[in-house]
Amino acid sequence: MGNKNENQKKEAKKRQAKEYEKYVKQFTPKPKYFMNSLKAFIVGGMICIAAFYVQSLLMKRGYSEKDSGTFVTVFLICSAQLLTGLGVYDTIGKFAGAGSIVPITGFANSMVAPAIEYKKEGIVLGVGAKLFSLAGPVLVCGISTSVVIGLIYYMINL
Repeated sequence: MGNKNENQKKEAKKRQAKEYEKYVKQFTPKPKYFMNSLKAFIVGGMICIAAFYVQSLLMKRGYSEKDSGTFVTVFLICSAQLLTGLGVYDTIGKFAGAGSIVPITGFANSMVAPAIEYKKEGIVLGVGAKLFSLAGPVLVCGISTSVVIGLIYYMINL
């Protein structure tokens, strides 16, 4: 008899969960996959075109491809940080979605945004602590992986 009551309770919970799911679906907006993808493609492409244009200009002025690529990377990071500080990057991100988040500019934004949010807590505990809240684990993982790969490469070439 105890199993019968438990089974009835489980069935009632399942029915309630299904009804709630139907209720939520009524009010959940349907995502516009095509338009979102198109916006991401266009904005991400414009970022890449701008970077390529700057790199081409630098190469025409005599810089090597490697040096101009490094400059463009720094330029993109600094631009994203500046636009984040001015509050413009969030607007671009809301419009373009992954088109602005995936390139290196998204990483720069994710470092600066928490620092700006916590700046009222002071330079050290606010900005300094939050600046690396996302970047810290990414950097640790990247550096650790590169050390392991370097050691494996060294062992193979002994």
